[in-house]
Amino acid sequence: MLFSSITFLYLFLPFTILLYFFVPQKGRNFVLFVMSILFYAWGEPVYVLLMLAQIVISYVLLWFVDRFRGRRAAGIFYILSVLLPFAALFYFKYFKFFMETLFGIQTKTIALPIGISFYTFQIASYCVDVYRGRVERQKNLVTYAAYVTLFPQLVAGPIVRYSEIERTLTQGIDFSNFHINFERGVVRFAVGLGKKVLIANVIGEFVAEVAALGTRSLALSWAYAIAVSLQIYFDFSGYSDMAIGLGGILGFQFPENFRYPFISRSVTEFWRRWHITLGAWFRDYVYIPMGGNRVSMPRWILNILVVWLFTGLWHGAGWNFITWGLLFAVLLVMEKGVTKLLGSRERLADTKDFAGVTAGILKHGYVVFVILVSFLIFHNDSLSDALADIQSLFAQGRYIGQGTEGVERAVYAYVLRNRMVILCVGLIGATPLPLWIWTKLQERLQTSRLGDRAVHVLMGLMVLGLMVLCTAYLIDGSFNPFLYFRF
Repeated sequence: MLFSSITFLYLFLPFTILLYFFVPQKGRNFVLFVMSILFYAWGEPVYVLLMLAQIVISYVLLWFVDRFRGRRAAGIFYILSVLLPFAALFYFKYFKFFMETLFGIQTKTIALPIGISFYTFQIASYCVDVYRGRVERQKNLVTYAAYVTLFPQLVAGPIVRYSEIERTLTQGIDFSNFHINFERGVVRFAVGLGKKVLIANVIGEFVAEVAALGTRSLALSWAYAIAVSLQIYFDFSGYSDMAIGLGGILGFQFPENFRYPFISRSVTEFWRRWHITLGAWFRDYVYIPMGGNRVSMPRWILNILVVWLFTGLWHGAGWNFITWGLLFAVLLVMEKGVTKLLGSRERLADTKDFAGVTAGILKHGYVVFVILVSFLIFHNDSLSDALADIQSLFAQGRYIGQGTEGVERAVYAYVLRNRMVILCVGLIGATPLPLWIWTKLQERLQTSRLGDRAVHVLMGLMVLGLMVLCTAYLIDGSFNPFLYFRF
């Protein structure tokens, strides 16, 4: 089931919210579990059994870990609790790729269970945290199952750790400021829905149109690269906003997953702003246990390469994803080396004089170019297609130059002109400018005679307007994929 569907918006979600708050606190985790299973089964009825089996197996293995704590058997059960979820993930996501790549053996295509990468990481992090004593083992199977299957973030994140929502799961909703969180949750969900339906889907239509042309002009090639990056961003950040909003409505506080990554001035900063929960997961459960940066330079480089190889593979079993991950590994290592080499000159460039401003512009331009190229690699199914798209940015490959017929030129110009407005909306929406404008407007309204009442009225009208527009688009449109469902 999609968040951006009429069924979810006007049937599943209202019924779930009413049922969730109607039952006593002791029954709410059970409601969450049942409704989450129904949500997942709507699109993956067979693989519900796989997810339930993983929940039960990890629960039992951690019971044995507690039972034999301090003995060697506890370590064996702990290793099994972590390895078995990853074994399932490997079979469904990577088995075919590795068999064909390493051994040249053709195997049948295995359907990928939706969200398996996300809930595998949640189960694994929980098992590690329990074993290391960071959290107490959840003895109630229903509560543990509710954590793993929690429908707002089940199929596409953000990756939520048990410690982040343990209090709400075990002690219930904090009603002291619940109405504020509920209101913020509704607004956050509506904004995320708008980002997905009104921006990502429309930009996605443009991406599909350009891809269908086969050839393109230089201007259209750059517009296509920008559109691919914006579609991925608004698709995934929109879903994350909806998930965080739904969490707020239900009394949970999910971690942020995006913080305006396109304003970054380094690749390092970009990855502190993009898919934050995934980066934090690899940092805490792979990078730091391997030694992090407190090791020799060769070992540190190896740590970076391993983490980013895994990051690429997490997104998919393909050479494009491996290349994408290793590209960022190389860039991060290079940035670290340049920073050490420049030393004080790097700090000088951060000042607000002409040299500092120029350096900032150059840094930002470099990061934007890296993002465009990297997401062309990410977006394509093969490296050859990605290379052709990258070459088209430099008047090669798919670029059609001076010999282009007038009709073709007119088509390219029409396609670009027809989607220019949504591209500009996407570019502006990917910056903090809309939030800054809303904050200033809110401050102005709060100082007026009506005060907070005007803010709430305006916020309500904004939510209503977004819901009406999104509903109209969903009824009329048919292009509504979620890109991150395939991961």
